Amino acid sequence: MTKQIHLTLVEQGGPAADSGLWNHPDFRPGLNEDVRYWEDLARTLESGGFDAIFFADTPALRADTPEARDHHLRSGGVPRLDPAYLIPLMAAVTEHLGFTVTSSISYDHPYPLARKFTTLDHLTDGRIGWNVVASNVRSAAINHGLDDQLPHDARYDRGDAFLEVAYALWNGSWEDGAVVRDPARGIYVDPDRVHEVDHAGEWFTLRAPHLSEPSPQRTPVLFQAGSSDRGRRFAATHAECVYLNANSIEETGYLVADVRRRADALGRDGSRLRFLPRIIPVLGGTEEEARRRYEDYVDHHDEQSAVVILHQWAGIDVRGRDLEEPLDLSTLVVEGSSSQHTGDYLKRRQAAEGRRFTVRDLLRMYAFGGEGNVTVGTPEQVADVLDRYVEDAGVDGFNIAYMVREQSVREFAEQVVPELRRRGRVPSEPRRGTLREQLLGAGSHLPDDHPGARPRLVRRPEAA
Repeated sequence: MTKQIHLTLVEQGGPAADSGLWNHPDFRPGLNEDVRYWEDLARTLESGGFDAIFFADTPALRADTPEARDHHLRSGGVPRLDPAYLIPLMAAVTEHLGFTVTSSISYDHPYPLARKFTTLDHLTDGRIGWNVVASNVRSAAINHGLDDQLPHDARYDRGDAFLEVAYALWNGSWEDGAVVRDPARGIYVDPDRVHEVDHAGEWFTLRAPHLSEPSPQRTPVLFQAGSSDRGRRFAATHAECVYLNANSIEETGYLVADVRRRADALGRDGSRLRFLPRIIPVLGGTEEEARRRYEDYVDHHDEQSAVVILHQWAGIDVRGRDLEEPLDLSTLVVEGSSSQHTGDYLKRRQAAEGRRFTVRDLLRMYAFGGEGNVTVGTPEQVADVLDRYVEDAGVDGFNIAYMVREQSVREFAEQVVPELRRRGRVPSEPRRGTLREQLLGAGSHLPDDHPGARPRLVRRPEAA
């Protein structure tokens, strides 16, 4: 039986994606601030076989240096809208499309965040997911009242504590049936069925009930994308869906197997996790036409955007280096960091090619987040690559990115999705139910083997 897959689209609230192609002739300025664009996009995705849209976001301008600040202002990543406010208007014109939005466990607080996601889950009839991120930008730390960013592993330690509080708010504070609306007794909410979350820890102090009654899913579907050793441990503990940004099918398969194994070791069913690697399709009527289009995109790409992407996603810093400088990767890759897997891949590739990569080599490889992210060819060839990821790496779907807003998404929906449907990979009709039901095929709430389904920190009246 052919394994069916899930499709999500990665978007953001700024003018252009991370590829920075705002200078391309096909770029249309101002779409990110046009409500009609977001409504039309939602309809296109729902009819085009997508299960959800994923909003990538950042809590601050990536401006750790004056040069980085100026680059981000020039490259089209800002001005950026808060994507959470786009979700209700997109939900209003769709019935089944899900919505995943990024919020930071490094700088947010679980009390207001829990209320935000409960609200969004109510307003979408249970179609909300949360991309849980540990932010790695110094400027974000400073603008949230810290002197510097937390050490890498401490960000995830804070995240574990953050989620423990959020789980208690979502799943322990309000019992089912707490809202009784009983005029005869004069009771709207039964106080005996609402409990305080009582916690005083290293990271958070809280003694209050959740402000909102449980939503259809109670807990948003939990997404995560950490690739370091600590990040994979965090994903194995908490994530239900994992976004991947690997350089090859082989590396993707390693990450899938590793996180599933870690989840099993923690008492979860690792086979129930869903893995979605990021793919940027570049389509053409022939392979040659698609290749020409790709080279055209590279020609319009700003090399400094690749410098930022390489540093942001792979943890490799080549800022200020000569473009023709051969690189010693051992000095650029920090063991145990987000750069380790990328560095290992590049080292293997260097050894296979018998040469050192230059800065320019790496920037061309990471023009769009890494060569493994870009799939160039006819619709049939792109579908073939997706098939190989499913069969050889064990993934469960794809997080589709675009080169140029509108055009790339429409082409994928109109050309690749029909081919995937013909192969039995994508259903002919939208999946129904809450986002958790659509993606995981089970109930609307967290499964019993998830730590969030067994919340602690709840102070019930008898313990008062």
